[in-house]
Amino acid sequence: MPSYTNALSQPIFKTIAKASSNLGLESYVIGGFVRDYLLKRGEPKDIDIVTIGSGIELANEVARLLPGKPKVSVFKNFGTAMLKSGLIELEFVGARKESYRSDSRKPIVEDGTLEDDQNRRDFTINALALSLNEKSFGELLDPFDGIQDLEKKIIRTPLDPDITYSDDPLRMLRAIRFATQLNFTIEKESLDAIRRNAARIKIISNERIVDEVNKIMLTLQPSQGFALLNKTGLLKFIFPELVALKGIEEIEGQRHKDNFWHTLEVVDNISEVTNDLWLRWAALLHDIGKAPTKRFDKKIGWTFHGHEFKGSKMVYKLFKRLKMPLNDKMKYVQKLVRMSSRPIAVVGDVTDSAVRRLIFDAGDDIEDLMTLCEADITTKNPKKFKKYLRNFQKVRDKIEEVEERDHVRNFQPPVSGEEIMKTFGLKPSREVGIIKDAIKEAILEGDIPNDYDAARKFMLEKGEGLGLEKVAE
Repeated sequence: MPSYTNALSQPIFKTIAKASSNLGLESYVIGGFVRDYLLKRGEPKDIDIVTIGSGIELANEVARLLPGKPKVSVFKNFGTAMLKSGLIELEFVGARKESYRSDSRKPIVEDGTLEDDQNRRDFTINALALSLNEKSFGELLDPFDGIQDLEKKIIRTPLDPDITYSDDPLRMLRAIRFATQLNFTIEKESLDAIRRNAARIKIISNERIVDEVNKIMLTLQPSQGFALLNKTGLLKFIFPELVALKGIEEIEGQRHKDNFWHTLEVVDNISEVTNDLWLRWAALLHDIGKAPTKRFDKKIGWTFHGHEFKGSKMVYKLFKRLKMPLNDKMKYVQKLVRMSSRPIAVVGDVTDSAVRRLIFDAGDDIEDLMTLCEADITTKNPKKFKKYLRNFQKVRDKIEEVEERDHVRNFQPPVSGEEIMKTFGLKPSREVGIIKDAIKEAILEGDIPNDYDAARKFMLEKGEGLGLEKVAE
């Protein structure tokens, strides 16, 4: 058997080997650590250790041998234990074999051999194991030709893919995630099995689904993953809003673009310039309002009026359905979807007033909004592409100029509601709101500068126009 002792050069592996020997156990490092070492994917943060016996006992013995005796976190229900050694997180589990019921991905677990444990792994490239035993330290155990699959860049299941995916449907998403992360191909039988078992994804919790989707979103080219979700039929169970964007319709010789594939291009474009997960989500969802707002007008052709507003409302429903955070992250995505066409509108009217309003409404997210709009350029015509980029650069330049002069980002009118009430002897009322809004509008329109003296003078004039009298000080 080939030996990879170089992979086990870190002192922690010698400690685990000694702890295993002390307890008379066989132990192996398995899964992602081995795979990523062979792929030269950098230093691992998580290491899985499987032992023929009790993983909890082994974890406690390893902790006893390590300096400082790190705390062991025990998960009795799963028969696993975890501890940290420096920056590395180690998980210990006893070798086991599994069987499944049709209505759950939670297996019935029994103690097993290393072979049993490798059989239960999702993919051949994740079933690779390195021995931590004295006589065979560093030897590779590869019962399913995982090394060959790594070389061929193939995702393949150790056993019958229909059984593998039906038993635990989350593995279908993991197959697509690994294929996207590693730029691998899912082997044909496995891909066909995902298509056949796609409906089984319905037994998986939304939290687990979103966890895998987020990992796909954070890859170099997320479109690969979403194209596979579409090809296998999984997409309709997870994102019916995206499925609704598919297709090109033609009436009286007028066609619209396929907004699904356009969306995937936008996600890839934005992924080239940012690793911000939520900005990538905004790119994925920026056009979801187009399906319900699509109309054909004989005079002007296809229209999607109000799709940004509709899409922002759909963001909330999608986040809620998938049990995603309904907090500032969701509001950020909603805001960018709602404003996704605003800079395009400003291109035709790059006035100080239009730009002030854009800055005020976008606030601290103005840069992300511009990044999204630039990613939204998917034309294949080089002249048009350069023209659109130049137009957005004009908007960027104007934003910088106006912001430096007028400071309207996240501004509050220089005159407060309290001062308006005190000046005119008012209680909280409609008149106070009218005056305050009028000051804000005057500043955004450029009628008055964004400073206290000008705002106070305007307040007095507006109050007089409403028939209010200034209270003597």
